[in-house]
This record gives sequence, structure tokens and C-alpha cells, in this order.
Amino acid sequence: MGVRENLEDVRTKIAAAEHEAERAKDAVTLVAVSKTHEADMIREAIAAGQRVFGENRVQEAQRKFPELKQETPDLELRLIGPLQSNKAEDAVKLFDVIESVDREKIARALAKEMAKQGRAPRLYVQVNTGNEPQKAGIDPRETGAFLTLCRDELGLEIEGLMCIPPAGENPGPHFALLADLASENSVPKLSMGMSGDYEIAVAFGATSVRVGSAIFGARDYAA
Repeated sequence: MGVRENLEDVRTKIAAAEHEAERAKDAVTLVAVSKTHEADMIREAIAAGQRVFGENRVQEAQRKFPELKQETPDLELRLIGPLQSNKAEDAVKLFDVIESVDREKIARALAKEMAKQGRAPRLYVQVNTGNEPQKAGIDPRETGAFLTLCRDELGLEIEGLMCIPPAGENPGPHFALLADLASENSVPKLSMGMSGDYEIAVAFGATSVRVGSAIFGARDYAA
């Protein structure tokens, strides 16, 4: 199937999962993860009505999205991969949402750039729900303290929490943990669920799911 057909399939499955979970229709935003895929494939998704996209790397997004945003001004671009502090200026300039706020250094760099540029991308804190040493994200036990730092000291408004469950594990407990942390800390949005588990994430309260290969197919590592 092509991009248009894949998008329709994913949208149908999200709608069915919303219905099964007794959630409102269109409660979940589909983020089409376009990392490693070229602009022409993204244009296919745009032609099929998709407007929210996710990219992992600032430099790759800089190469593809300024032109795409000019062509389609209502696109929303989300950074869903790790952010280095030396890329904070570029990230604030390009992205509408940054989902990978995961340490104090990044939070401070973003606060500084947002004040300097007068631009305020919506922010999510990434939580390392599996406490995996190789993975970005804050320790779940430090979520409250980190949110307090972001909100009270740095004046950052945190829209949501994001997680990537450990590969090979049942994602349900990780989604449940993220939902609990959001509820405890009055965070309204949850970014969780990818191509292999987005329907489960909908059942656990995801407000956005990040789907790449189920829409675009296998990654194009030459991109």
C-alpha cells in the first residue's frame, strides 16, 4: 500500500481504539514520523490530509521542512528525538512542539532561546519509564521535581509527557505509569505509542501517537 492507504489504515485503527476505550472521536492526534524519509513522501502524506509530523534530528528537519512549511503553512512539526543544547536555537526556530525535554541543561537552554526569539514551542518532558541507561528521559521518580524546576524557576509551560517503552516489554505498564505521572502533576497531554503499540496507547489515554513505519514503510537510511 502507498502512503495515502497506510494513513487511512492507521486512522481507522485509531478511531476503533478510541471507540473501544470509550474516548471521544478525534481525541488522539496522529503524528506521522517522517525521519529518514524524503520530502516527496511527506508531500504524499500532506496530500492525504496529514498535518502533524515528527522528526528525530534537528539537522534533518532543517533540510526538509522549511520548504514544506512554506508550501503548507498549517503544518505542525514536532521534535521527538534527543536534543543537544547547542541545537536549542535551531530547534526553537523550527519546531512547533519539542517532546524531548529531558534534563535541566536542555530546559535552561530552551528557556533562554524562547525568551531571546520571542517564540514558544509547546513542550513535553520525556520520561524514561524503563530506567534504561542508554535511553534519554528523566527518572520517573524525579518527574515532579523536574516539572517544578521547569515551571517555577524557568517559567516554562509543560504541555505533556512523552515516553518510549523498552523494546520487547509489554508497553501497557509504561503507558499506565506515564498517565499516572501526568495526572499527579497536572500535565494535560500524553505522547505515547508508536507503530507497534499505538492502539494500546490509545486505551491508556494517549493524546498523541507517533507512527512512522506503518505510514511510510521501512526507513530510508540513505536519507
